[in-house]
Amino acid sequence: MIAWLRARLWPFAAGMLAAAALLAIGTGALWAGLALVLATAIITRFVVFQETMLPQTSMPPDDLSVILPLPVRLLLGEFPAPVMLLDARQRVLFVNDAMRAFTGPGSERKPVSAVLRNPELLDAIASAARGEAAAPVSFSQPVPMERHYQAYLARVNDAPPVLALLLHDLTAIRIGERMRADFVANASHELRTPLAAVTGFIDTLRGHARDDEKAREEFLEIMSVQVGRMRRLIDDLLSLSRIEQNEHVPPVDRLALADILKEAASGLMPLARSAAVAIVVEAAPDAGAIIGARDELIQLFQNLIQNAIKYGKEGGHVWVGLAEAPGGQWAASVRDDGEGIPADALARLTERFYRVDVKRSRERGGTGLGLAIVKHIVGRHRGKLRIESRLGEGSSFTVLFPPAENPAKEPESAAVTQVL
Repeated sequence: MIAWLRARLWPFAAGMLAAAALLAIGTGALWAGLALVLATAIITRFVVFQETMLPQTSMPPDDLSVILPLPVRLLLGEFPAPVMLLDARQRVLFVNDAMRAFTGPGSERKPVSAVLRNPELLDAIASAARGEAAAPVSFSQPVPMERHYQAYLARVNDAPPVLALLLHDLTAIRIGERMRADFVANASHELRTPLAAVTGFIDTLRGHARDDEKAREEFLEIMSVQVGRMRRLIDDLLSLSRIEQNEHVPPVDRLALADILKEAASGLMPLARSAAVAIVVEAAPDAGAIIGARDELIQLFQNLIQNAIKYGKEGGHVWVGLAEAPGGQWAASVRDDGEGIPADALARLTERFYRVDVKRSRERGGTGLGLAIVKHIVGRHRGKLRIESRLGEGSSFTVLFPPAENPAKEPESAAVTQVL
């Protein structure tokens, strides 16, 4: 009777595991914990009762087929959350595809300390291996892109014992929390000045300037400028928020970078003509095959070209170029012949709301968010932003993109932005 129940109830548990796995991605730690419990139960099914399924005497004790039979490996291999199984000596027995993307290839049969480097996580694994109760552990991975995880551990106390590790990705949640905090701190500061100006002019128009037609027209024009400033700021904040939320999701569309550059430049021709600036695009047709998000790339290069027009030399030039770089990368650059940027300001250019010249930036409609948006778009495309500038000679902003044939290649270092 017991054998009959086992044979029929465990397939049901396997189905519950798969359902929990799908839900764990978007419903938080509760479902992640349930998925881990069910995964442990299935492992127990095959470990505790394996003497009824597999002959023990003919196989070595560290044979993976004994400790983790094929059905369990296939099931956990399709699990969408990162899963790792360890033996009693804390060696890696198994990682699924999601965990392999986290740890890199070649993790199996290595000590877990050679695969995972977070001290808090390793301490929790050691405690669980000793049979102690293991609380969830939160940790961060700073490179190649900052990500946040919560780890869940469970131990199957049988011969041989197995330790299960499941990771729940909290990156989107942490990004949302940070964006809300930044928005309150920075947006309130940036919005205070135009709001105060508009409020002051409204009070004036209601008071002694009510019947002064000349003053009314002047004040309404100033109010229109301040409202436009607030609108641009809100638009940039919403754009930055959207890009940050998707930064950890790689784009999938195959694009020609030359077409993106030409489209971005053509959209800014009216602004260039009003400033008597000539835009020169040097890119062979259909060159620069990359994997990217079209709208974000156009926004990236329009931000760079617009900055070159606004802060470059009046009556000068803006050069937009595309060239192949070492390693099959593509280098797209925007260069101006303006007055240049002081060396001590270069490292801070991509910070939110940072301006080299606050007054000049506000006079020309800047929000202080343009290069922050550029940095996050470059990060999502696994690229690198290089900034070069010399006083009196101009500035150059170059974006390096991995080729379409190797879109998953990570940047050469942890930093997205390089100052040269």
